[in-house]
Amino acid sequence: MGVIVLVLVGVLALVVAGCVCVVWASRGGPRWVRGVAAVTLVLGEVVGSSRRKGRGLGGGSGANSGSDE
Repeated sequence: MGVIVLVLVGVLALVVAGCVCVVWASRGGPRWVRGVAAVTLVLGEVVGSSRRKGRGLGGGSGANSGSDE
């Protein structure tokens, strides 16, 4: 269980760092920040589109599945 928690904390840290870079880039940060922000936004679009596709296949579970469309 400890390894899973470490992996999840690492993913959370990457997500937070990506969000910070998006905000920083919107305020005119250095080139590397704009690059990280662009990658973060593309990954966000990919994850969002895959979640939308999964809903059409009945991927949700529970009583509230699909109620937020």
